[in-house]
Amino acid sequence: MNENLIAPSILSADFARLGEEVDNVLASGADIVHFDVMDNHYVPNLTIGPLVCEALRKHGITAPIDVHLMIKPVDRIVPDFASAGATYITFHPEASEHVDRTLQLIASEGCKAGLVFNPATPLDVLQHVIDKVDMILLMSVNPGFGGQSFLPSALDKLRKARKLIDESGRNIRLEIDGGVKVENIGEIHAAGADTFVAGSAIFGAARDQDPNRYDTVISAMRNALAESPS
Repeated sequence: MNENLIAPSILSADFARLGEEVDNVLASGADIVHFDVMDNHYVPNLTIGPLVCEALRKHGITAPIDVHLMIKPVDRIVPDFASAGATYITFHPEASEHVDRTLQLIASEGCKAGLVFNPATPLDVLQHVIDKVDMILLMSVNPGFGGQSFLPSALDKLRKARKLIDESGRNIRLEIDGGVKVENIGEIHAAGADTFVAGSAIFGAARDQDPNRYDTVISAMRNALAESPS
């Protein structure tokens, strides 16, 4: 299994000082900056676009940026996020008319490509395109809003996805997003995840204590991962 990576979702950050927030969370031990891009069409919320990604790069952020597109259609915006500095671009198969073509587009723009599966979306499409996938993201909540509770059904789906990845022999990241926190990250890891998106669990919990330090909660997550069977 890949090295475990923690990916704070900036959806829960303080946008009035976003550059500082991202600096602090990375300095506290986070690995990836996670972008939740929503269009008030595919999901019932409206968030951020490529300009925010570009602004963070210009601010000096060098860590990988993981862009989760909850938009439909996806192809038009892929080049914009690639130009803005995205590392990973993931999308929902339901949001693309041609999944294989969208995966090829992401790769042609120099980014790593991934597919996102909602709680009720089966993994079937993977058998046709797993050779073009660098990341599989499983939603453990229904997309659209932060702060939701983890759906336990995601654990079995993680096991199935892990089996598909292992059988493929490819180096594919298995990411989980939704309700991840210190108390359940070990169980989630044991089910097969190696990349963990957490928004309110990191930004919200830490902000109540010290808005400039997130190392306490990230360290607690690391400890829980270390104690979890792989």
